Amino acid sequence: MADTKWTANDIPDQSGRTVVITGANSGLGRASASMLAGAGAHVVMACRNPEKATRAADELRSLHPAARIDVRQLDLASLGSIRAFADEMTADAGHIDVLMNNAGIMAVDRGRTEDGFEMQFGVNHLGHFALTGLLMPALAANPNGARIVNVSSMGHRAGRMDLDDPHAENRPYRRWPAYFQSKLANLLFHAELHERLSRSDVRIEAIAAHPGTATTELGKVGSSASNWVIRRMFFAMLRGPEPGALSQVRAATDPSVLGGEFIGPRWMMAGRPQRETPSKRARHSEDARRLWSISERLTGVTFDI
Repeated sequence: MADTKWTANDIPDQSGRTVVITGANSGLGRASASMLAGAGAHVVMACRNPEKATRAADELRSLHPAARIDVRQLDLASLGSIRAFADEMTADAGHIDVLMNNAGIMAVDRGRTEDGFEMQFGVNHLGHFALTGLLMPALAANPNGARIVNVSSMGHRAGRMDLDDPHAENRPYRRWPAYFQSKLANLLFHAELHERLSRSDVRIEAIAAHPGTATTELGKVGSSASNWVIRRMFFAMLRGPEPGALSQVRAATDPSVLGGEFIGPRWMMAGRPQRETPSKRARHSEDARRLWSISERLTGVTFDI
């Protein structure tokens, strides 16, 4: 990947490709869905709230009348919902070209998923870990090769993994460290996934991305002062979701992007998407292996690679 001038005009033709995007009803996911649908992809919007997703899909169809856009219910805070979605998707789609693990929550009040996981770690990391593992057969069945795009954050650089207490059961819960940990987990998962895929005979590439700064719904839900500030003021200081989504769309579509790479804005917070190097903690191979083992145990999902 040589140049740093990639824009939405550079998206290759996506006709005949099936792209699954989690959290596609708003923010970065909706922007990604719009770009990919406009390029001809069959977009599957995997969303927790099907009513909101249906409204978003109708809006996208009005923008792209020829596009094929489907809505499917997926709650990443429920392993049962993830399994149901994966079973249905595998049965119906046959194969998947791109899985974009985009959905996430940020700086929420302390909560637990349906399965008892700390909410941010559970949704942002464990939910996507389980979904990816369960969709692996549909990704591997693609004769032309598939891509998995894990969306992280520049906030991963502040993240520290507590692998002995990932759910903050034996320490005070702090919303921002919990968020940063979950985003670091995204990149450790990406690193170990790439390592395992590179040793396998399946044609799947794992690529990570982050948006820099972008105006989305993230950070608005919660009772802290920082949530209040984000709800009322941050929209004036950040760029919209479309430029932020370019990183993950490039990761999903640009043939010059290679497995294992990390795509983000040129100046970290903004700029056209290019390759960058994640933090040293995100490249800690032993932490990546250990997190993988913990994630398998917690979710009950193993990868057939």
